[in-house]
Amino acid sequence: MVITGIGLVSPIGIGIEENWSNLIAGKSGIGPITRFDASAFTTKIAGEVKNFHPEEFISKKELRKMDPFLRFGLGAAHYAMEDAGLKIAPELARRVGVVVGCGLGGLLTIEESHKQLIESGPKKVSPFFIPMIISNMAPGLISIYHGAKGPNLSLQTACAAGTHAIGQGYHLIRNGFAEAMITGGVESTITTLAIAGFNAMRALSTRNDDPEHASRPFDKERDGFILSEGSGLLIIEELDFARARGAKIYAELIGFGASGDAYHMVAPAPEGEGAVRCMQMALDDANIKPGEVQYINAHGTSTDLNDKYETQAIKTVFGDHAYKLAVSSTKSMTGHLLGAAGGVEAAYTALTLYNQMMPPTMNYEFPDPDCDLDYVPNVARKGDIDIALSNSFGFGGTNGTLVLKKWSGE
Repeated sequence: MVITGIGLVSPIGIGIEENWSNLIAGKSGIGPITRFDASAFTTKIAGEVKNFHPEEFISKKELRKMDPFLRFGLGAAHYAMEDAGLKIAPELARRVGVVVGCGLGGLLTIEESHKQLIESGPKKVSPFFIPMIISNMAPGLISIYHGAKGPNLSLQTACAAGTHAIGQGYHLIRNGFAEAMITGGVESTITTLAIAGFNAMRALSTRNDDPEHASRPFDKERDGFILSEGSGLLIIEELDFARARGAKIYAELIGFGASGDAYHMVAPAPEGEGAVRCMQMALDDANIKPGEVQYINAHGTSTDLNDKYETQAIKTVFGDHAYKLAVSSTKSMTGHLLGAAGGVEAAYTALTLYNQMMPPTMNYEFPDPDCDLDYVPNVARKGDIDIALSNSFGFGGTNGTLVLKKWSGE
């Protein structure tokens, strides 16, 4: 399987060029919340998407029927299909599918519709309320807009959803159910209820006076993650299918692993035990030895236990080679896109291999003795990268890892 198209809608940009240039420059997408008055909230900052114009490819009438997460998903799909140069002819429609991961679905629509119900009664609730909030409407609308009649699935596995969706797409192609998949993650939860809920858990950073430096994965002064929004979708294809249409290839997708911690609702398993099994499964699936990996795009949320245990998991899987790896968390710039994170970060990992340039972990200032690997601190770095991993770990103890390989042209 090869990656032939990338679509990105994120806090650091729209499309590949803007995302990649800002990522390599270490530019943050974190700032004060503008969607609502956040003055009463403990956290007043987030990673909002800016300068996104879905009306360029979706009619205003249809946009009114879509929660923001659906708009982001259709946007990323539009950019990915355009980048891949993939147009689905009727005779190929059944061989192209869609799998999209999402954490919470149409949360903003739920909040607004509930307010309408309370204030004005049940007749004021939109007839589009249900299709606007259900997570599987993201792949549903993508298939409708692009004519993809192959497998159509939605995964709700919290912060691992985007990675699991790509892994599922990989397996569907490998098992002969499709020849190409539109796959990744989508999320839009910068709402009053989400911020209040994550604040109640003490999961979010409260560095409100310095938003650009608030997300600081693996840094000793980290104090929580930054809630963000957007979508990252890939076009993955069986190699012969891609070659037959002369597709550009960013990277190979060669392995996928998934595991469950069976430990706690929100805390990762001690020592990163579940992450260890997940990464090892992915390496085994790819038939890759730990010493062959040069780079990991870490889950790296900027929370205490996640960063500590992910570091320990990497050291368990890779042994002494862990200290020769480059590990970076692009969440230091994008914040945490929840269900969309895995899709966005898989795209960044593919671009890392394609451009042979490793994104930095920004805001790394104070070393933590528990986090003692090479996190590519603060400055992007050129490298000779053949094999890379992308990690995602979610609430409920659900884990996902992808293995990508530099495309050699062979």
